[in-house]
Amino acid sequence: MPGVQMMPAVAAAVDVRAEGGMRRVAVSGGTSLFAGDRRRRPHRASCSVRVLRQGRPSSRSRGGLGIVCNLGGQYEESFEDVQLQLMNYFTYKAVRTVLTQLYEMNPLSYRWFYNFVAVNKPTDGKLFLRALGKERQELAERVMITRLHLYGKWIKKCDHAKMYEKISDENLALMRERLMETVVWPTDDADTEKIG
Repeated sequence: MPGVQMMPAVAAAVDVRAEGGMRRVAVSGGTSLFAGDRRRRPHRASCSVRVLRQGRPSSRSRGGLGIVCNLGGQYEESFEDVQLQLMNYFTYKAVRTVLTQLYEMNPLSYRWFYNFVAVNKPTDGKLFLRALGKERQELAERVMITRLHLYGKWIKKCDHAKMYEKISDENLALMRERLMETVVWPTDDADTEKIG
């Protein structure tokens, strides 16, 4: 289909053996039109239980059962995916800023850069800047400097406690909204007719 990117559907299965080992098997299925299309993907449990080995040298695991969640990955070590998304977003913001500046100051460069952005989407910042650097190095440097400047500005203005509170409040509002959708409220007319 033209203009639609096909996403491969991938499922992961976990096999727990009696001796406590764990094996992950990747199974590739058909393709899906949308990333969230569940019709063609086998259902995967969001959390699973695994048997921990006894006698490991690590003091953290002492044997028994452990829960492994597949919802958002394991973030015990790093947030590299979040850092990558932030870098890509600041690249996007820098491209928009540079486009606005060029529109006001240099219409010819604006037109060229606009066409370049239309063909090479700035969703992956590293690839975008690499391609831009091959075409016009001065624009690539300008986007990189603008990206760094915008990040520095954001760091100074970002209030992490306020962000945590916003996320918490939004989660609570969404759960309350969902609860209101799922609760079946009795109607007053039906109760009065049955009682009377």
